[in-house]
Amino acid sequence: MEAFLSEWRLRIQPRRAQTVRIRSKGPLFTVGVIAALALLPILTVLGIAVFGQTDAAQWRHLTQAVLPNAFGTTLWLLLLVGIGTTLIGVGTAWLIATFEFPGRRLLAWMLVLPIAVPPYLAAYAFAEFLAYTGPVQGALRAVFGWQSARDYWFPDIRSTAGAALVMVVVLYPYLYLAARVIFLMQGRNIADVARTLGASTAKVFGRVMLPTARPAIVAGLALVMMETLNDIGAVEHLGVRTLTFAIYDTWLSRGSLAGAAQLAAVMMMIVFSLVLAENWARRRQIFHGSRATQMMSRPVRQNLPTGPRLMASGLCALPVLLGFGIPLAVLARYALHRPEQFTSPAMMEALGNSMVLGAAVAAITVMLAFVMLAASRLEHSRLLGSLSRLATLGYAMPGTILGLGLLFALTTFDNSLDRFLRANFSLSTGLLLSGSAIAVGYACTARFLALADANLRAGLHKLPPHIDHAARSLGAGAGRSLFRVLLPLLKPALGTAYILVFVDTVKELSATILLRPFGFNTLATHVYENASRGAVEDGAAAALLILVLAMIPVLLLSYALRQDRPV
Repeated sequence: MEAFLSEWRLRIQPRRAQTVRIRSKGPLFTVGVIAALALLPILTVLGIAVFGQTDAAQWRHLTQAVLPNAFGTTLWLLLLVGIGTTLIGVGTAWLIATFEFPGRRLLAWMLVLPIAVPPYLAAYAFAEFLAYTGPVQGALRAVFGWQSARDYWFPDIRSTAGAALVMVVVLYPYLYLAARVIFLMQGRNIADVARTLGASTAKVFGRVMLPTARPAIVAGLALVMMETLNDIGAVEHLGVRTLTFAIYDTWLSRGSLAGAAQLAAVMMMIVFSLVLAENWARRRQIFHGSRATQMMSRPVRQNLPTGPRLMASGLCALPVLLGFGIPLAVLARYALHRPEQFTSPAMMEALGNSMVLGAAVAAITVMLAFVMLAASRLEHSRLLGSLSRLATLGYAMPGTILGLGLLFALTTFDNSLDRFLRANFSLSTGLLLSGSAIAVGYACTARFLALADANLRAGLHKLPPHIDHAARSLGAGAGRSLFRVLLPLLKPALGTAYILVFVDTVKELSATILLRPFGFNTLATHVYENASRGAVEDGAAAALLILVLAMIPVLLLSYALRQDRPV
């Protein structure tokens, strides 16, 4: 009965907090404005798709030629990437959590490294590594005495399967991290119980640990799918015509904004399906542990014979080699052969633009996330919570969709303002926001607000739940307790959120391509421009810098993993 009452209290407490009546309209209004600005690009795309005028010939071309091929290619790519990342991510997580083999502790955190490599950089590196003049085919010709490509068959990296391979080896850490945490926290105890009842290793994995980790796997898989949909650089370089590329091509090459918006609406349906699947998978994802230090308890791992031990080490090392080793080796080789790239004017300008843009976007995004958190802390309501969730919806949207909607919205605003000032004051403002660095920053802020919000809320959950009441009981007002008590305690979470948003802004490519002003290059667009004209080596220094910057949050995550020493 006591256990039932405890569970009942836990169930009704969140509901009571949600039904507290709002005493002030300020927090609701503030979060509402943030949500409206974040949703503006998405709503604009939907509006263009519904009300935009499409030429009959263009519409026939889109529905008969573009959409079926792009939709089929996208689904095929998603299927291949989903299968590949699940096999590698879940498989390596199971090996790391269950068995003891040489290099396990080192590989446990090294398996996260490929997440630092953006898919477009991996595509550029793999295309060079597996090209006819690359080291792999060169070694095959040297060993077997082949003279030309007509003498042998070699798989084509510039294909849907090749694009899937590239994305699998850099996106599998999403599945690895999700599955590993579940295997260590919840799967450990029930697996031990299953083994004591006589279950074999294979049966424990298939009948116990895998079903336990299924919600986390689905959630990680949804993130992988969204990252796959967001990519534009890798699929374009490898010649794969996905929906993302079709949107980009329909708008810029064919000049059909309405057609591009209608294709974007189809992609948004896929994204919303993935979001719903992820939410459905997490609806009952509750973890129970006997003590707070459960992750630090030493697990009982199975010792393997010599052959399987070496095989386990090789299977865990191979994804790291493919997803991190090859891109790093190719890009570093090109960059070191041409060290003058590091000090070239174009490179320095791109670096400066990336640093300024990343710093500004990170500061604004973290500030907005803290404002939403503060509003939720001060006032509890379902409406405010719904607005906060809507404000973070941009992270699920591909950058191409955000860029498309935002450019149209800002262009409409600029033209309306210019017409008004011309008619009333004989002044012309031209394009103030569209085609400017402000537009790029706006898109990145709308997209990465979810990252900052999630990190701040995770940091807040680690604090005592009644710390606000303690501060207020000592005479501090709501605002003072927020800025004098909570803000200093959230400094680690604020710093982590700032780093994550900064690095993701530096890596961002799809929205930046569409929104950047003429002559404005970031490190990502500098690499993209050189790769587009077939000169990947000319952007190798910028690519290497992106990789180094992206390593910062990965190293922080790896350090956190290594703190779990027994694991």
